[in-house]
Amino acid sequence: MHAVVLVGGFGTRLRPLTYTVPKPLLPVGDRPMLEHLLARLARGGVTNAVLALGFKPDPFLAAFPGDECAGVKLTYAVEDSPLDTAGAIGFAVRRAGIDSTFVVANGDVMTSLDVASLIDFHRRSGGEATISLTPVDDPSQFGIVETEQSGRVLRFVEKPAKGETSSNFASAGTYVMEPSSLERMPDGQKLSIERVVFPAIVGEGALFAMATDDYWIDAGRPDTYLDANIHLVRTGSTPAVHVSAVVDDEVELIDAVVGANARVGHGASIRRSVLLPGSVIGRDAIVRGSLVMGEIGDGAVVIDSVIGKDGKVSAGETISGAKRPDDAHG
Repeated sequence: MHAVVLVGGFGTRLRPLTYTVPKPLLPVGDRPMLEHLLARLARGGVTNAVLALGFKPDPFLAAFPGDECAGVKLTYAVEDSPLDTAGAIGFAVRRAGIDSTFVVANGDVMTSLDVASLIDFHRRSGGEATISLTPVDDPSQFGIVETEQSGRVLRFVEKPAKGETSSNFASAGTYVMEPSSLERMPDGQKLSIERVVFPAIVGEGALFAMATDDYWIDAGRPDTYLDANIHLVRTGSTPAVHVSAVVDDEVELIDAVVGANARVGHGASIRRSVLLPGSVIGRDAIVRGSLVMGEIGDGAVVIDSVIGKDGKVSAGETISGAKRPDDAHG
């Protein structure tokens, strides 16, 4: 089975980390976010995936030089200009020559969804497309989906006000679609799957949804990216400290992830933070609620901040809620 993986975003919410590493290649635990996704698709029966890109594929080619990841064969569809979600899906399907049922997945979603079950549900429903749903605590922050008991989708309600809907299920970013849906996505046309294509399929009674309570998180923001990393450590799915990291004596690590080749100096205290590959933490530094790719000086205090590869915090400096380099970076 084929899959289209949407990885064309610029990762603006995760800047400055994404100045140097595309969002799907940022590590969650000890593997890139994209590798977790492809491994999940592979378990669901996907053998081939086309990565729908809005920029040059060079970083992906370097990350997966054999054009394979987690046992899934990779190809690339690189857009000349941004095509939005449906435009990107249509473009990728045509470039890959997909002519049978296929899966679509958002590249920044971390989930334990059983993809094979979603595919089976889709085939039983006989619909044109099927979407996965996840329960959310605050429906007003999401596009909410209302369904019949059979799973047939009745309507979408975008960020509903209190009392506007009784549903608390949002689209979870994994879809199964028939090749006939391609007719709704004209080649080269910028088009939204959520706002245009899916509502059109709903109008014909051909869109279904499967709700589950699996683990699910959109890891595309600093807070949720941090949460996704810590979740993997807490569940034992990834080591807290990469085998190649160098952690000095008397270091405190609580709900922390230490990436490949990171260095942590004597007496440092790291809590609820991710130290990305190659980061450097000085002696007696304190890091709280932060993502660090660059360098933290001796005795510095870093709170709720994002430090990119070229970012530095000087020895003895205290920062909170900061980004380095900031968004004005070239």
